[in-house]
Amino acid sequence: MPHESSAEAPPEVDPDFPREWLEFPDPADPGKVVRADLTWLTSAWTCVFGRGCAGVVEGRADDGCCSHGAFFSEEDDLLRVTAAVAELTDEDWQLAPVGRGAWTEVDSAGDEAGSEAGDGAAEEGARSLRTRLVDGACVFLNRPGFPGGAGCALHRMAVREDLYPLTTKPDVCWQLPVRREEEVVERPDGSRVVVTTLGEFDRRGWGPGGADLHWWCTGSPTAHVSPEPMVATYAAELTALIGAAAYAELRRLAEARLDLGMVAPHPASPAPVPLVLQVRRPGGIGTPGVRDH
Repeated sequence: MPHESSAEAPPEVDPDFPREWLEFPDPADPGKVVRADLTWLTSAWTCVFGRGCAGVVEGRADDGCCSHGAFFSEEDDLLRVTAAVAELTDEDWQLAPVGRGAWTEVDSAGDEAGSEAGDGAAEEGARSLRTRLVDGACVFLNRPGFPGGAGCALHRMAVREDLYPLTTKPDVCWQLPVRREEEVVERPDGSRVVVTTLGEFDRRGWGPGGADLHWWCTGSPTAHVSPEPMVATYAAELTALIGAAAYAELRRLAEARLDLGMVAPHPASPAPVPLVLQVRRPGGIGTPGVRDH
């Protein structure tokens, strides 16, 4: 059944529906294969933070998906964000007075593996950290009324410096709501390839706790309002996830399928939208742009 966590949360479609998947070899590496959910990547989803987002915690719509802070994926992720934090000004960051020097905290459920010696200690230590929570949300979340504008301070700084926000924000923040998984697959002839799967990070992507979120945007028609497909609007992120050559091929193949009207539609995208996407999709592959969200 569709999820409705409360009367205030916009409805969501049932997560089980027909999807169209595309698999192709990475033009830049014969040892890699990309498997992409075309139903998701050609959908009309877009971030609606501040313009319809109901938030993941009831009563905190202004938080969007920032109520629980951001966990770091690896040491490089933590180091990159640390460098970005050093560039934040007070005009970028509302909570700078309380956040500078204390913007991470250890996950209370973690095992503090970073305290142990070993080659993987630094990586595990990074994964045990998340951005600090202040008054129930991420320390980098500028609240409504802040002169610099509500939303992520790291995102605001990136836009000010003409940078891609993915270069300043934690991995989990810029990758959502795309889920990337990698696995080594052995083929019948004994050869092996690395398969990268790109799909929808729906409620179930969060594990058992996903069902308890007040609202999640990927399955809600409220967030499926873009005039262009995700394969175009998420160009920078998809390029970072699979590389420029693979992204170019993904976009070429996706646009060809859209032109033919052969992509299984996402049920959260309103019926007229796929036709608009087909007509208005970009004519060629350009330099990924910076999205405003």
